[in-house]
Amino acid sequence: MTTALRVPEELSARVPAEQRGPGLDRDAVRLLVSRGTEVSHHGFAELPCLLRAGDLLIVNTSPTLAAAVDGRIGHARVVVHFSTRGDDGRWAVEVRDPDGRGTTRARAGGPAGTEVRLPGGVRLVLEEPLTERSPRLWWGRVSEPGGEVPETDGPGPEADVLGLLGRHGRPIRYSYTERDQPLSAYQTVFALPGADGSGSAEMPSAARPFTARLVAALVSRGVQFAPVTLHTGVASAEAHEPPYPERFAVPETSARLINAAGAGDGRVVAVGTTAVRAVESATGADGVVRAAEGWTDLVVTPERGVRVVDGLLTGLHEPEASHLLMLEAVAGRAAIDRGYDAALRGRYLWHEFGDVHLILPEEDPHTEHCARNCW
Repeated sequence: MTTALRVPEELSARVPAEQRGPGLDRDAVRLLVSRGTEVSHHGFAELPCLLRAGDLLIVNTSPTLAAAVDGRIGHARVVVHFSTRGDDGRWAVEVRDPDGRGTTRARAGGPAGTEVRLPGGVRLVLEEPLTERSPRLWWGRVSEPGGEVPETDGPGPEADVLGLLGRHGRPIRYSYTERDQPLSAYQTVFALPGADGSGSAEMPSAARPFTARLVAALVSRGVQFAPVTLHTGVASAEAHEPPYPERFAVPETSARLINAAGAGDGRVVAVGTTAVRAVESATGADGVVRAAEGWTDLVVTPERGVRVVDGLLTGLHEPEASHLLMLEAVAGRAAIDRGYDAALRGRYLWHEFGDVHLILPEEDPHTEHCARNCW
């Protein structure tokens, strides 16, 4: 598919949209729209024109954590990316090397028993790789300051890590960005704090361009919202590995809204690949969404397909990214190839602060009429 294409470095979005000029807001990004293999170009603020009454947007409410913390292994400086909290109190982490430019580069994981000294006297001990296929992420246990690394699960290590992130963490940042940003720049308008402080290591970025004003405009046009939660882990920035198990929750009310939209004339559009993974994990072979929560290891591919999602609003992914298989499952290979060709020719911006791509089913006359009479 599009893996033969290369994304030029200058197409990386280096700062958030609202910092690119006076008077701009988060919605000041471009919106590429694919309907089958037909492509059109819009501003994100035109989204209410492109949806219609009865459509439903599935949104991820997971907040973003300040998941990057400085540490030391021996005398060497490292940066720990806290990814996913396990049921046993351990955390999946990625240890990376500082690159001298305020960001990081990949580092070999492990070995078992490696101790990372963190701020405030906290210690992290790496125990085992998260999976046998990749040594990038490791399960590690955190000590209480000045104490021993616990050998049993319990609230102590969990509370300490979340407190550590609150006191000493910062958002995970990659080398294509220009400078550090406050945590608020990585929160979406849909983010809700969890009762236990859980969240995502990296922002569910497809929802970033939404503003309160735009949400109100969509609601006034009869578009509904179904909140779900999926706490995203640390992405595989260099190797583009497939996703690993993540925590998710689809509440009963959202399941009912999604089923009702699917049974009517509305289109079910997921905002981000995380929302697809959450709702498809709660969808049975009969196409019915049921309330569910826990861990999902679902990887959506063209072979598996999607059962409930009609469309997808998503960022632009690297040609090697495993997310493109999910896009193919929603729209088909020809549509994704055509869309990404158009995005490159149109100089769209990539990554979490970049432009977005709305994938819809084939156009129909009603949608065209709505778009012409939006304002």
